[in-house]
Amino acid sequence: MAAISRAQLLRELLPGLNAIFGMSYNEYPMEFMDIYTEYSSDRSFEQDQKVTGFQSAPVKQEGSATLFDTAQEGYTSTYVMETISMGFALTQEAFEDNLYDSLSTRYSRELGRAMRNTKEIKAVVPFNTGFTALASGGYGVGDGVPLFSTVHPQVSGPVISNRPAVAVDLNETSLENATIQISGWTDDRGKLIQARVRKMIVPKESIYIATRILETQLQTGTGNNDINAVKAIGAVPEGFAVNHYLTDPDSWFLMTDVPEGAKYFNRVPVSEDSDGDFDTGNIRYRQRERYSFGLSDYLAVWGSPGA
Repeated sequence: MAAISRAQLLRELLPGLNAIFGMSYNEYPMEFMDIYTEYSSDRSFEQDQKVTGFQSAPVKQEGSATLFDTAQEGYTSTYVMETISMGFALTQEAFEDNLYDSLSTRYSRELGRAMRNTKEIKAVVPFNTGFTALASGGYGVGDGVPLFSTVHPQVSGPVISNRPAVAVDLNETSLENATIQISGWTDDRGKLIQARVRKMIVPKESIYIATRILETQLQTGTGNNDINAVKAIGAVPEGFAVNHYLTDPDSWFLMTDVPEGAKYFNRVPVSEDSDGDFDTGNIRYRQRERYSFGLSDYLAVWGSPGA
């Protein structure tokens, strides 16, 4: 285990420095909270089970028997708690001889930034890989197809799509078509469900496009005096959020009000420990947490990878 020694901090052992820079940067707020609902967990894994209801009730002919339908289980979504941990060590001499600030405080703060960065990256794995084939490392909820697919299988009835048939960039027309598509979703037995868009999630490259679409009173990009129907009817009532960890610059996503969707299981909150090594005098610091991100019902999200 390598420790941070005076050799790595040579300038900080001498007087004359005006400032130390490189780690004191502002951070974006925890952006994954715009996507996920947080749950606590006390197990090594959590599972959500999909179950199916009944078909539409048929007409009963006089003298005939009533149809008795059956229900069954669908796929299982599994959330495995991962352990995320990292640390650093300081030699006793480096700790004693530094002239400018507390090394432990400075590097503990930087360690926290590193832990949060990992968390944000892991949170958007389903979105960054949700269009990729499962055999190539894509993310799926358990039904055998990627998270964003045109052929989500159902127990009976047609397949369900939570992406456009042809990938499209974000614009007024594509957003309107997405909301229309979502309003036509059905359950596993073909019964219409009421699914509504809540919020849009976009990468940093789309912040201005999303603002023009959702915030202007009139239609954008046209000389017509037509109202902006998306804004007028409140098609995206919670507006949009930018996620700086999305890797595809023209992807975009819609979160719906379908329950049991994007979930963040907090198994062990982040904590920091420290101890000293008797033989070397080195002081070690470690941060550790356990959690899992994922989705259960794919109808909680709609996405397009962009054209």
